[in-house]
Amino acid sequence: MTQQGAGILSQTLTRERRAAPPSASILARGGQTVVAVLLAVSFSHLLNDMLQSLLPAVYPILKSRFGLSFGEIGAITLVNQLTASVLQPIIGHLTDRRPMPFSLPVGMGFTLCGLLLLSRAASYPALLFAVAMVGIGSSVFHPESSRVARMASGGRAGLAQSLFQVGGNAGSALGPLLAAFVVAPQAQVGGQSPGGGQQSIAWFALAALLGIGVLTYISVWYRRHMRAPAFATGESGAADLPSHRIAGAMAVLMALMLSKFFYMASIGNYYTFFLIGRFHTDVRTAELCLFLFLIAFVTGTLLGGPIGDRIGRKRIIWISIVGVLPFSLALPHLGFYATLADTIPIGLLLASAFPAIVVYAQELMPGRIGAVSGLMFGLAFGLGGLGAAGLGQLADLTSISLVFNLCAFLPVIGMLATFLP
Repeated sequence: MTQQGAGILSQTLTRERRAAPPSASILARGGQTVVAVLLAVSFSHLLNDMLQSLLPAVYPILKSRFGLSFGEIGAITLVNQLTASVLQPIIGHLTDRRPMPFSLPVGMGFTLCGLLLLSRAASYPALLFAVAMVGIGSSVFHPESSRVARMASGGRAGLAQSLFQVGGNAGSALGPLLAAFVVAPQAQVGGQSPGGGQQSIAWFALAALLGIGVLTYISVWYRRHMRAPAFATGESGAADLPSHRIAGAMAVLMALMLSKFFYMASIGNYYTFFLIGRFHTDVRTAELCLFLFLIAFVTGTLLGGPIGDRIGRKRIIWISIVGVLPFSLALPHLGFYATLADTIPIGLLLASAFPAIVVYAQELMPGRIGAVSGLMFGLAFGLGGLGAAGLGQLADLTSISLVFNLCAFLPVIGMLATFLP
């Protein structure tokens, strides 16, 4: 590294340490421990979101097993996402006031119970109850894990947010892949045996058990460091803006997240049905195609954070908005292989702005990390669930193709970024 480059890096780190909350300043001194905890939080996010993404990946099997309509599938998504989201801002607000380190493994325990119930559910109400349990586990996980990621960042919140989100996105990509190789083959081998593929969902309880172990380690570290005097003061301060400007900016950021989650709901929940209906693929091929899109989404998240740090968060938000629109408009009209190719830039561009949006919101309200995380990851995610339910009803009344044609225009909502300060 040149002397000039070293000087620039030193000045950057000095500014980050000055801007970091007291807890982050303390934790920055434990470099190796901080990295270990940050990676552990990212890995636990991978496990949590892998188990969450398992649900839409097994929808075709549940649809066949229980004779569900698209509207009923949308209702399953609604129940899961409401329980996985509506509670998040509430839990975030409570933990901003009183942190709860060991809520992390408890939350994964809810997910474990939900998976076991889902594998044995014999009725539609039982399915709804099982997915609600899985959703509650995710709702408990996100606010506190996001706080731990910020604590472990050493003041570099952007880097921490990118790693945290990449863990979740990688898990979302792994869910359909594992479903294709674990659940779908059992459904085919089961033949006339009812529930063959459904019962194989129980194998994923092992991942939940692993998550409980990792989160217990994180909780012990969290409890030890939250006892530090500086941490007791919490993060304070606010962006140097009037309260009405902060509220307006938060509303714009929520709208941006909503448009992205809504589009993700159309892809994540109905892309497999779109491929099966339009191109007559089998379930396994459709799930592998969904995996390809989710891998692109993970890559976009990983690249978006560093690029946003270099060129600015507002600029990466604009690139994401303008760049994805032509690809989303083209998607419903392409052939099979062109569709697969088109989903790659959609995933890359759609995801690239997520870290910037979340960090932007956290900097607007630096003393409310749990509540902000609950809003960004939770409420917007839940409203996306409402969208999924509405899309399912629309698909029943019309067609999946019409749903994808309408969703192609969702990126236009991103033009609201004009009003960001």
